[in-house]
Amino acid sequence: MIRRSLIASAVLAALSLSTGTAQADAAAASASAAKYGCLGCHGVASKVVGPGFREVADKYKADKAAEATLIAKVRAGGVGTWGQIPMPPQAGPKDDELKAIVGWILSGAPDK
Repeated sequence: MIRRSLIASAVLAALSLSTGTAQADAAAASASAAKYGCLGCHGVASKVVGPGFREVADKYKADKAAEATLIAKVRAGGVGTWGQIPMPPQAGPKDDELKAIVGWILSGAPDK
């Protein structure tokens, strides 16, 4: 009985840590999106100039190559996927920051 209790406690602790890590990752990615001006053209839940991040997540939810596709699109810029207003190339974020931002967007841009 004590052994089950210890195992259950360990599992709950691990889940708590992973939730805390996910929240920290979301906060860091959101801060990076703000730092690099992403939020000037994209809302989290709604379109500004470009699509809202949650709309992007919905569009790419079944695409297994979405992360690589979006990283390439952000780096190169482009026009046509979401309308005729071009997105300029984004060279600012380091590769790991851009990967975190795109991952956050594809996870639905959670607040926490």
